Amino acid sequence: MGNVGFDLDMTLADTRSGIAACYDQLGMRLGVVFDSAAIVTRLGPPLEHELANWLPETDIAAAARAFRELYPAYALPMTTAMPGAHEALAAVRARGGKVIVVTGKNVRDATSTVEALGFEVDEVVGSVFGSAKGSALARFGAAAYVGDHVADIEAARAGGAVSVAVATGPYTVGELREHGADVALDDLKEFASWFDGWQH
Repeated sequence: MGNVGFDLDMTLADTRSGIAACYDQLGMRLGVVFDSAAIVTRLGPPLEHELANWLPETDIAAAARAFRELYPAYALPMTTAMPGAHEALAAVRARGGKVIVVTGKNVRDATSTVEALGFEVDEVVGSVFGSAKGSALARFGAAAYVGDHVADIEAARAGGAVSVAVATGPYTVGELREHGADVALDDLKEFASWFDGWQH
């Protein structure tokens, strides 16, 4: 019962500044004005979903490739750990649990982010969103899944896991509860205490 899944962007990692920088660079390359400040308020869905708000369908695949070319140089150096992230992972480890990161971010950039921030995890699964995360969580045996998006609540349900939502993304604690989160926390600083109590 001690294995836990975590979302990455705005759950474990604060990627807002880096992703905004990537969109700004991409905009200069493509001659498109992206509202990067608005974009980073709704992180969670895969990159292609956001690009569809700005580009014709025929241009999305090429733009996504260009964005990912920019990511290591522009986004990764500006990414920081969310408050309480290291402590949350340590709490799972202390109880003998394993950790899986399941994210909409592609595997390469997700793995690089995990490594750059020094997160000790057992597996990284990328390019999945919402209920599509469920199969990875179930296969890993995750008893809980922690995320900041209402789609992460769907992911937990699909994977047979307890939904633990943190209000560090686009939704408040109240909104996360209304969407069906089993547990809603202000941030990951509250996770270790909750997890220890839950394990007892």
